[in-house]
Amino acid sequence: MGKTAIIYASMSGNTEAIADLIEKGLNEAGSEAEKFEAMDIDGTVFTEYDHLLIGAYTWGDGEMPDEMLDLYDEMDDYDFEDKTIALFGSGDTAYDLFCGAVDLLAEKIQQNNGSLIMESLKIECFPDGDQEEACLEFGRQFARCIQSAVRS
Repeated sequence: MGKTAIIYASMSGNTEAIADLIEKGLNEAGSEAEKFEAMDIDGTVFTEYDHLLIGAYTWGDGEMPDEMLDLYDEMDDYDFEDKTIALFGSGDTAYDLFCGAVDLLAEKIQQNNGSLIMESLKIECFPDGDQEEACLEFGRQFARCIQSAVRS
């Protein structure tokens, strides 16, 4: 089935909470993942894992957070054509570009031959209530996608 990585950048804990819920959803659907903070790894993660869930909070007016910048820049050195990828992030609708960092990640992946298997998950601040369930379902759905790809 291949290895799955959940990679995230979080400052206030919102995006980390989303990553935790996605991991729980994956587990509920029978898949496992290793979770990494973006600032603790380098681009080799892109060759070591077949399935990637990448998340970042949005800084300022739609900018990539500092904790993700090095990894984001390293993405230019990798081809994502054969990877299963989905994106998630937290943001604040008070800003013009809600979850703009997620959109920047999508553009970078597409520039490097990748595509997303699911619509990106964008959460307003901290995931609670319906948003918590959306995170769990995102993980479950990703697990189903990689499991069905193995069967075909």
